Amino acid sequence: VQLVESGGGLVQAGDYLRLSCAASGRTIGTYAVGWFRQAPGKEREFVAAVSRNGGNTDYADSVKGRFTIFRDNAKDTVYLYLRSLKPEDTAVYYCAAKSVGASFRMSIVRTRVDEYDYWGQGTKVTVSS
Repeated sequence: VQLVESGGGLVQAGDYLRLSCAASGRTIGTYAVGWFRQAPGKEREFVAAVSRNGGNTDYADSVKGRFTIFRDNAKDTVYLYLRSLKPEDTAVYYCAAKSVGASFRMSIVRTRVDEYDYWGQGTKVTVSS
């Protein structure tokens, strides 16, 4: 599967963005998906994730209540809604996917970088104060 992120940009603190992760090559419906971000000079960190069946989500503490992950399998796209943005949210945001078979694993949310097999090229989000 190929993943392409879009929707990043330069915004002011308190603004809103919607990031998209579009899949091609295979339907995203058979993958668990996560969003990660990497700020300059820092390691890539977990932001949000959704299970393959869409029934479970998880968020980093720093974004809980402000970010929402949503998958639309019909459009082969997973979205990340970013609200009340802060300067510390500035980073390149990446989506990632892991193939999951039809089993109990469909409900598992994966939050570690090393759990994912496929990555997009990233979209940059810059939040000015």
